[in-house]
Amino acid sequence: MLRAAFVMLAGTLMWGCKINYSFTGANLSPAIKTFTVYYFPNRARLINPTLSQTFTEQLKEKLQRQTSLNELADNGDIEFEGQITGYEVRPMSIQKQDRAAQNRLTITVKVKYTNNKVPDESFERNFTAFEDFDSSSTLDDIEGALVPEIVEKLHEDIFNATIANW
Repeated sequence: MLRAAFVMLAGTLMWGCKINYSFTGANLSPAIKTFTVYYFPNRARLINPTLSQTFTEQLKEKLQRQTSLNELADNGDIEFEGQITGYEVRPMSIQKQDRAAQNRLTITVKVKYTNNKVPDESFERNFTAFEDFDSSSTLDDIEGALVPEIVEKLHEDIFNATIANW
């Protein structure tokens, strides 16, 4: 009898609870239906000629894949704009005779996120990601492999800071 009462009480409590979850990690207000991603120009001192286009298009693709939002060319409910401010290679692990064992390719992007439905969630901040590579390789040798990895890290950080509200 006590067991039956407990089961009924637990069932009643669970009936009144609402659990929100998402398989994509999106945690947006239901009022948000659209997004806009403006072109991210490359303002870094060292220029990768395809980085701006790649970064912008892949950010759009990530938002399309991982949310149910519709893309608008202008004035979306949420807007992403900014610029690539850093693209640099620096030595990391120094060995004998002041020679680097590894180098680090770092990309920094300044993002202005505007939430037109919930303005308190808007912000402007820098996101940075990097990958290390063996110093026996040149930037020309590894750039094609490392840049997509770094861009994916940046997109994940931007997504988590905006859409997932982490």
